[in-house]
Amino acid sequence: MPARGIVAAGHQQTAEAAVSILKEGGNAFDAVVAALFAACVTEPVLCSLGGGGFLLGQTAKGRSGILDFFVQTPRQNRPESELDFYPIIADFGTSQQEFHIGQGSIATPGMIRGLFAIQRELGTMPMNELVAPAITLAREGVALNTLQSYIFSIVAPIYLASPEARSLFESPTEKDATLREGERYQNPETADLLDVLAREGDDLFYRGEIAQRIASDAATRGGCLTRQDLESYSVYERQPLSFSYRDARILTNPAPSSGGLLIGLALKLLEDVPADDWPANESDRTRLLAEVMYRTTQARLDAHLDDEASHLDSARMLDPGFLRQYQEAVRGRARALRGTTHISVMDAEGNIATATVSNGEGCGSIVADTGIMLNNMLGEEDLNPHGFHRWQPDQRMTSMMSPSIVQLGDGRSVAMGSGGSNRIRTALLQVILNLVDQGLDIESAVHASRIHLEGSKLSVEGGFSASTIEQLQSDWSEHVIWDELNLFFGGAHSVLREAGGGLTGCGDPRRDGVSLLA
Repeated sequence: MPARGIVAAGHQQTAEAAVSILKEGGNAFDAVVAALFAACVTEPVLCSLGGGGFLLGQTAKGRSGILDFFVQTPRQNRPESELDFYPIIADFGTSQQEFHIGQGSIATPGMIRGLFAIQRELGTMPMNELVAPAITLAREGVALNTLQSYIFSIVAPIYLASPEARSLFESPTEKDATLREGERYQNPETADLLDVLAREGDDLFYRGEIAQRIASDAATRGGCLTRQDLESYSVYERQPLSFSYRDARILTNPAPSSGGLLIGLALKLLEDVPADDWPANESDRTRLLAEVMYRTTQARLDAHLDDEASHLDSARMLDPGFLRQYQEAVRGRARALRGTTHISVMDAEGNIATATVSNGEGCGSIVADTGIMLNNMLGEEDLNPHGFHRWQPDQRMTSMMSPSIVQLGDGRSVAMGSGGSNRIRTALLQVILNLVDQGLDIESAVHASRIHLEGSKLSVEGGFSASTIEQLQSDWSEHVIWDELNLFFGGAHSVLREAGGGLTGCGDPRRDGVSLLA
């Protein structure tokens, strides 16, 4: 019997939720909604009903579009002295990063509105059936795997920041520690909420009793959100950013998000290197890629015309004249010197749904009687490049999230995306290059070792040859060499449709990814 579809996701039970819907006759969009609800239970640090994200969809008839349900800045700020906004340190082991949490870090969430919009506009099944897998998981609990336990440990100060959070996320066997591998995460309040939402609709969250609780918490405890912020929140439909790279066509997330555009810019810089001249040597190829990452970052900075620029201009950045100065800098030389998850689904009818979502790291507190930890996007340095508390009111926040579809020259189509904050764009860039320039199959393209450049610091994943690593260390005085594949370098969960209709996929092993046929 032919497969009904294929799923790639960051957790076995997330993928199984999507598969169950495909087997019941749902399409790719039904499946991605069920998977995203399930991920709020199976991947609770990476995915929350209090966050937001993006869906890139392509219907069987060929219509493509982006549904933007990312977070929105509040309509008004408060004096810093009144804000509940404070730093915590996330410990990654090899490095540390500061995040800010508290009521003052919460932006208007779009997740629930977005999932209902996908179901209404593109789905075929009723919402009560799509939430059913997540309700079961939330009631019965999910045993934490190694990755989820590790992620909890990194951001433990957030998930132990309030009594309500501790009641959900503190280990039953060790005080002041988050849930450990094998321990069960249960959230019966979220199960009850999903049941009510399926019957009453998303207005319960944005206009009803829950909206009142969120606004009351903000008003009394140092936040910015109001009832008006929630009531006025809308999902935006956008045309995907579309560009070519050699014989492939890429569809991805447009402005105000910047990840897709920066992937496009990097590919345009690399396209200036003829395919016949593409470095066959791993060392030369990786050095060229590092140089392109550096030039892409410089172009990103140059493209902001003033300090108040809220997003990048795709027309300007992909303009041949703008590109030329960076192509010339790249040509012929090498430079000598958070929480997010993704789900990709294809069905047998030809529909494609690829969605990336995030809750930041979470704000540290729980909305009463819901089990939901809202986002901390106003406390994410990556999303506030001009400094905290300087955000423009009532604006969609920018993001690196880049759900993408790659239409290869041989008739194959690939749906992909990744978690990983600023590493999203470099992870997807390298998967695309592996498919187009290296001719790798989807599993090899996803598994291949990666690099990432942040400022002048080059991170190099394990798996490269000793000579390549030695050369990169020589080129980049500031570097980190990782021993093996690591979640730092993203999680590019991808699925592929062959020209003849066959389906295959790959969950990125860096983030416990799985791929399942339905």
